[in-house]
Amino acid sequence: MSHILLIEDNKEVRENTAEILELAGYTVTTANDGKKGIEAVHKNRPALIICDIMMPVLDGYGVLHLLGKNPETSTIPFIFLTAKTERGDFRKGMEMGADDYITKPFDKLELLNAIESRLKKVEALKKEYSKDLEGLTNFIGEVGGKDHMQAFIENRKIRTYKKKENIYKEGDYPRGMYYINHGKVKLYKSHAYGKELITNLLKEGDFFGYTSLIEEGDYVESAQTLEDTEVVFIPKEDFLNLLFSNREIAKRFLLILNKKFNEQQDYLIELAYSSVRKRVAEALILLSDKYKANRDERFSMSISREDLANIVGTATESLIRTLSDFKEEKLIEVKDGKIVLINENKLKELKN
Repeated sequence: MSHILLIEDNKEVRENTAEILELAGYTVTTANDGKKGIEAVHKNRPALIICDIMMPVLDGYGVLHLLGKNPETSTIPFIFLTAKTERGDFRKGMEMGADDYITKPFDKLELLNAIESRLKKVEALKKEYSKDLEGLTNFIGEVGGKDHMQAFIENRKIRTYKKKENIYKEGDYPRGMYYINHGKVKLYKSHAYGKELITNLLKEGDFFGYTSLIEEGDYVESAQTLEDTEVVFIPKEDFLNLLFSNREIAKRFLLILNKKFNEQQDYLIELAYSSVRKRVAEALILLSDKYKANRDERFSMSISREDLANIVGTATESLIRTLSDFKEEKLIEVKDGKIVLINENKLKELKN
């Protein structure tokens, strides 16, 4: 059963609450002030924290603040337990990142329901959802709740785009974000002289267009389809409501942003220091990792030489020469316009 940390300075409340939790099947650790509570978190990380506000040494706000500064503890569900009922205290706790707020005296079912709800949402974040509309709606419905799900359904728009059709252009004002239900999309930046650099490749189940919404600026890159594609349009207002009113959804998108940032850094390093030959090999492996449907089959994909050159960051002529070399070395084949990888392991091992 889940491990819960209870931080409460009142001995009677602490013991009674711990007994309720233990009878419900939870493993409970207790602390009688905020400082000891912080020590307990680092000693044995709990699945959830219940914390009083008014305590000696370190109050509940201080506990939440310190835990929030540490990436390893900032995601632990946090419930305030206090006798203070003023609205200002409630707002302060929630604005600092608390997940819930229960006032004393409380009904034991109220406490247990709040705990179960928070733990259920944590488990929802760990699940793997199918990468389609059903998976998206299941995730938001389970994590965001019925109200969020209803708002999402009512405003959802499905749009279809032909191959090589722009979804939005660099410099456009963002009115929403997108979710790929079917197809493939490239994100790219344009140089003043007309050159392009593909910054990301997307597939079914990927979100895009959200960065500019968060930054409240124009799109810094363009989005274009690589094949006939179906996307779900989520209006800006719906996305921001989901993001800022639900801590779990906000965390998931922060993780997505962090992952994207790290991938972009790695990509720029490769562009700066790797040879064209190595970059072409890595671009082919990237395509395979992104779009290979069956891991036991050879990967093949129809992609224009111009698009592939824009992924690599080189001239189309240089790309074509490198692909010819790979054909002679029996690393790839070209059939009916499709590039077929026949020796992925060797491509992965290519050095500068």
